[in-house]
Amino acid sequence: MADAPEAGSGRPRWTRWRPHLKRTSLALLVLVVLLSTYFAATFFQVWRASKRDARPRADAIVVLGAAQYDGRPSPVLKARLDHAIALYEAGVAPLVVVTGGRQQGDRFTEATTGYNYLRAHGLDDSAIRKEVQGRSTYESLAAVSRFLRAEQIRDVVLVSSPSHSKRISGIAREVGLRAAVSPSTESTNPQQLLRETVAVSIGRLVGYRRLDALDH
Repeated sequence: MADAPEAGSGRPRWTRWRPHLKRTSLALLVLVVLLSTYFAATFFQVWRASKRDARPRADAIVVLGAAQYDGRPSPVLKARLDHAIALYEAGVAPLVVVTGGRQQGDRFTEATTGYNYLRAHGLDDSAIRKEVQGRSTYESLAAVSRFLRAEQIRDVVLVSSPSHSKRISGIAREVGLRAAVSPSTESTNPQQLLRETVAVSIGRLVGYRRLDALDH
């Protein structure tokens, strides 16, 4: 049965909500367009950063950790370490910092695995620093920033996978490092770029520290 008109009105009651529904629909449409534009722009920035290799003279090269297998670097970690060695030998910086803690049950930290690999490839002990507690990229870079600051070091070149470039540069700024990014030679696929786009999109809105806390 159709709604009866209200007293003193010639229109059914539901028609009074039409203007409100139109305004709500328009607001939702505008929100969807804005979010889509923001996400698309961030995806482009993540993709562009993955293609950029900045290697200015710096005080230290910082290698972000990745998986290790009982003291042997995974292919991802090996690619990062090899790239860091190439930068060191090219004179980009006199110091290499390896980062990363250990997963439950591991005998070696990612940083110790990286340290042993660098030593085996000719780097002197005095040219290497280790950060062994970080459970995430944010924690590792925050710890690196603290102990490098004690050595009056802020200018660094970060080495990680190409798709991470935009996110790690944002984290570096947040923890007080002046950083350029020189990604390793790993290949990048669309899934990695999309995952990083989501992380960067959220991290820039809420802060990378808060994003890291939510991820634990």
